[in-house]
Amino acid sequence: MRSITKLELQYAHRFYGFKGEAQYLHGHTGVLTIEVEEPINEGVNMAYPCNEIQKIAWDVLKNFDHALVLREDDPLLPAILGVYEKTGIKNGTPQNTMKGEAFKTDLCQAFPDCRLVVTKETMTVEGMIKIVYDLLKDKLNIVKLTFTSGVNAASEEFPSHTSIDRCPLCGIALDENGVCPKCGYRK
Repeated sequence: MRSITKLELQYAHRFYGFKGEAQYLHGHTGVLTIEVEEPINEGVNMAYPCNEIQKIAWDVLKNFDHALVLREDDPLLPAILGVYEKTGIKNGTPQNTMKGEAFKTDLCQAFPDCRLVVTKETMTVEGMIKIVYDLLKDKLNIVKLTFTSGVNAASEEFPSHTSIDRCPLCGIALDENGVCPKCGYRK
């Protein structure tokens, strides 16, 4: 059975090396649809609670929301970091409270303090799917991702790879000690 949830992200980026309007810095709103596959949990009669999928995904993906996303070789990157440094926002401000943990993968690196994500490849809808899967594949049993931004859309399906040990009372994933972080159930 599949549970499906959606997250909305607002970000700014550009297609460095492209021709026309795409080469200018521009804002987008993207919608990410995550499909997770799990057997029905008889205790709560659901596959995986969508609000829990959102929490797990949002902990990582909030780094992309209201962020600037640039390719690592974009010549704007050093200039923007220079402006951030001069204006005192490179290392964050007290008002920047909606940020995730910094991360670095083979595909991207998040700098949450300055609302910046640096990618290896151009940030297309296909590229976002690669990045999201890489970031969440060990946390959720993702079987399909769809990302839409403006008139652009892409989907990719993935093989089911794991079953997550979940609480029979509320359906969320148990921690490494077999304890439910929501209700305290112990396996």
